[in-house]
Amino acid sequence: MTTMRPEVRALYKQLSYLGREYPLGYNEFFRPRLKAAFMKKKDLTSDQDIQQAVALGEYVCKEIEMLYYLRKYRTMRRRYVN
Repeated sequence: MTTMRPEVRALYKQLSYLGREYPLGYNEFFRPRLKAAFMKKKDLTSDQDIQQAVALGEYVCKEIEMLYYLRKYRTMRRRYVN
């Protein structure tokens, strides 16, 4: 379990950083849900289970990044197409 700890902490920090620009708000919406999601998985002990949870978290990071890219694309499209 100690070998996975740095990966889990890095994932939490990355998600926390990405959540700062979340459309529904960081302190009101994103941070409490992020903390609840990590606390729900705190009892995992198997390295395989932890690795699966980290992989799911990395997938969520990519989805959030795509949300931001889509928002940026839509804004630029509105500015330059119309």
